[in-house]
Amino acid sequence: MNGLLILDKPAGITSHDVVARTRRILGERSIGHLGTLDPMATGVLPLLLGRYTRLAQFFGRMEKAYTGSIRFGQATTTYDAEGEGVGPHTPVSLDGEELKRHAAAFNGELLQTPPAYSAKKIKGRAAYSLTRAGETIELAPVRIVVHDFTITSLDGDTAEFRATVSAGGYIRSLAHDLGQRLGCGAHLASLRRVAAGPFQADAALSLEDLATLVEAGDVERYLPHPRTLLPDFPSTTADAQSAGRMRNGALCNLADFSAASHVKVFANRHELIGIAQRIAGTLFQPIVVIG
Repeated sequence: MNGLLILDKPAGITSHDVVARTRRILGERSIGHLGTLDPMATGVLPLLLGRYTRLAQFFGRMEKAYTGSIRFGQATTTYDAEGEGVGPHTPVSLDGEELKRHAAAFNGELLQTPPAYSAKKIKGRAAYSLTRAGETIELAPVRIVVHDFTITSLDGDTAEFRATVSAGGYIRSLAHDLGQRLGCGAHLASLRRVAAGPFQADAALSLEDLATLVEAGDVERYLPHPRTLLPDFPSTTADAQSAGRMRNGALCNLADFSAASHVKVFANRHELIGIAQRIAGTLFQPIVVIG
């Protein structure tokens, strides 16, 4: 099966676990996810299936949108509720409007230090594996953009929020840094991803839904149409000669599209052949061939 599947990840399992379960449900070995979610998090987890895994390189910079809650009064080692508390819990008395102003200060471009318990690679190994092994690590700050970080409600020591961040941004770090700014410590109490790029939670399937659709033989109806994927790349339908050259990785002429550096090339309305890059004029070089 080739395509993109939008899953609603449940809490309590890793993104890798979701991929493994999806492989068993679909009977498809080649599956990859677009952006890890922590075990405690739920929500949108897009998966590329079959030969569409070759398209992963083009999805790398998707913005992500979230809702969730932050508990104030104690930082944790992982910056979320699954970590150990750092120091004693401090009783807090928070003012909702002041809290909103402090959160708003994070909007815009900033340097963010990823959590030590993260999937960031250090000399080929994930930071969390080194930290768990007792090694002291230093992660370099990463430049990200926080498009929206808004406190939506406050109940005692716990605030609900919404956030939209650029690729590479950590909501756990936002929660931790907000607690540091307030001087009381804080950690992420819950998190739900409501969007990853153009993929929305209301279109996501649970693992149970997926299994039911497989039994009914109705999965493909729920996969986004290939022409809607990678909307920054225009779509073009190749003639038989160009389609053949495209499949063989040879230069081909593609004439029926607007000027663009990359295009999605189709054999017909639905069948994606691959992605081609402009060389000059209407001459294009295939850079990914799907089939």
